Amino acid sequence: MRKTNDKYLKEALEQMLKVYKIKRRFDETAIVAHWADFVGKAVANRTKELYIHDKKLFVRIESSVIKNELHLMRSQIIAKINAEAADELITDLIFL
Repeated sequence: MRKTNDKYLKEALEQMLKVYKIKRRFDETAIVAHWADFVGKAVANRTKELYIHDKKLFVRIESSVIKNELHLMRSQIIAKINAEAADELITDLIFL
């Protein structure tokens, strides 16, 4: 029998992230950790640097060919990331 103030673990974690105002940073860290899921393992292996600043995802890639292909798929990658997060975390994708 559940008490009135009992919560599921998921609800408690979401509330904690919201109270401490770290949900956005938590979601951004998840994007960086799961970069290979969004672009593929072969591309992720060529990625040298990946960080988020002001809703912009900065990616340093060593291969100009891969960089060009990702540039063409920019809007699809942004949509995929935002759909996975269920929030608008990324507005722009910048290749370094």
